[in-house]
Amino acid sequence: MLLGPDCEPAFGPVAFEESAMSSTEGRIAVVTGASRGIGRAVALALAASGGHVVALARTQGALEELDDAIRALRPGVQDSATLVPCDLKDYAALDRLGEALYRRWGRVDALVGNAGILGPITPLHHVDPKSWDDVMAVNVTANWRLIRSLDPLLRRSPAGRVVFLTSAAASRAELRAYWGPYAASKAALDALARTYAAETINTSQIRVMLVNPGPLRTRMRASAMPGEDPMTLKTPDDIAPKIVELCSPEWVQTGKLYDFPTDRVLSFAAPIEGAPRAS
Repeated sequence: MLLGPDCEPAFGPVAFEESAMSSTEGRIAVVTGASRGIGRAVALALAASGGHVVALARTQGALEELDDAIRALRPGVQDSATLVPCDLKDYAALDRLGEALYRRWGRVDALVGNAGILGPITPLHHVDPKSWDDVMAVNVTANWRLIRSLDPLLRRSPAGRVVFLTSAAASRAELRAYWGPYAASKAALDALARTYAAETINTSQIRVMLVNPGPLRTRMRASAMPGEDPMTLKTPDDIAPKIVELCSPEWVQTGKLYDFPTDRVLSFAAPIEGAPRAS
């Protein structure tokens, strides 16, 4: 099924466990940035586990290719995905998305906020204001607008799960020079997700997790590290089953970070006074 620009129906250490995959059967999962990279891999993994994927991306052609891949995974299953060609900076469209999903299913079981942009890698005083605004719009504000639009639907799920893709660029002890827009946006996303986790833990069944994917073989990584050999990196297909597990009803932790490079769930902590400086 395809949702058009107005979001109206249009035709056109955490060990991975198999039980977590099967428990997503019939769950409605919204995935942003679903046309390539981590988002595409997660969409395929959710579909393979029996979920119905609501796939958001800017390019309709790439979404249709994803739909073909999902249909190949689930032959004989009609309407196994809903495609939403959408620019995440079109906030009114994100509002309409919530309305359309409510009319169709009355709930959303999982949100995977994967879409993000790198922005310029340059000194802060060289950053063009529009580039700064674009990074914040996609990496932060769009995710807040999705929370705003989908929170009532996630609360109607017996086990609403929210996963946001972050980066170590935001949380390492010594931040890298020249990564200002990206690092600032991911730090803001961390605070957004943790706040939402705190607001929902005692009032709903929603659980919210952040994921640090680490270096993976993606287009964004190639853009950031052009001299790196991509064949030395893990792929989005490697991390996708982990994210599916975080979307399952069995996942109960909230407000924490799943660190894929170490396969550990980490808690956030305040700075330690007098601690030695990190090397």
